[in-house]
Amino acid sequence: MEAVIFIGLQASGKSSFFKERFFSTHVRISLDLLRTRNREWRIMTACLETQQPFVIDNTNPTRQERIRYIDAAMSARYSIVGYYFRSKAAECLSRNQQRAQPVPEAGILSAARKLERPTLDEGFNTLKYVRLTESGFVVEEWNNEV
Repeated sequence: MEAVIFIGLQASGKSSFFKERFFSTHVRISLDLLRTRNREWRIMTACLETQQPFVIDNTNPTRQERIRYIDAAMSARYSIVGYYFRSKAAECLSRNQQRAQPVPEAGILSAARKLERPTLDEGFNTLKYVRLTESGFVVEEWNNEV
C-alpha cells in the first residue's frame, strides 16, 4: 500500500494535483476538510487498518509535522512517497488571490518561513519534486538540489 505526503505552501497546487493524479485511487486526508487532528488521525487509522492508499494533503512544512504520518505508515508497512511542491511565496500569494476562499496572507508567509525540504532519511521510500507551470504539473525525480 501507498501513503503519499504532500509538502508545500498553501496555493502551491497540492489539492489540484491530488484531483488530477490521485482522486480515483487514494483517500484524501486534509485538515482543510476534516478541521481537527482527531478526525484526521481517525481517517488515517481507518486507511491503515483497511490497507487503503491515502494522501496527506496538508502543508506539512517541517520534519516534525511529517514524522507522525511517516511513523504510522511505516508501522503498517506502507510505501511512503513525498511530493515536494516547489514554489515561491510570491507565486502562492498571487494564486491565493484567485481562490474563492483565500487563506490569510500571514498563513502563507508563516509556512514559507518554516518550510523544510524533506529528506529520504525521514523515512520516505521516494521523493519527487512537483512544479506548477502554465501548462500543468511537472513531476521531477528527486536530486537533493533546490
